[in-house]
Amino acid sequence: MRILADVHAHDGYPVNWPDRPDEWLSRGSLLGSWVAELEGGLVGHVSLAQAGDGDLAPVLWSERHGTTREMTAVVSRLFVAPQARGHRIGALLIGSAVEAARHRGLHPVLDVVASDTAAAALYERLGWELTATVEQEWSAHQRVTVRCYAAPS
Repeated sequence: MRILADVHAHDGYPVNWPDRPDEWLSRGSLLGSWVAELEGGLVGHVSLAQAGDGDLAPVLWSERHGTTREMTAVVSRLFVAPQARGHRIGALLIGSAVEAARHRGLHPVLDVVASDTAAAALYERLGWELTATVEQEWSAHQRVTVRCYAAPS
């Protein structure tokens, strides 16, 4: 939770700080979670989950490919401690999630808040395809622009 709090303070991720960060990390239909260590300390995290109701990327990918969203896996909860960046940890974590999705016969997708330009740049460097940019209503008082990505085939 300390690393997530550091990332939130440094980058504003997650956009809305959860009441129960431990539950936020494990919420949904998890297929797996991975952590990264550097010099003996935890420095990053990523999860892979089945598509949830608010996930747009699975719907877009499945519509384009004539399949169901159950054929996707959502990469989520990716964060790397600010002091550990520059070691390709984010790319390695994403790689672990992608490998696990493909092992299950699922196509990896994700949604990212458009204001998180560093995350979007990472996905694009890794060859992820931007499938759409959409407005999403997170609450009666919060509309957010979200970028939807699909892993390269």
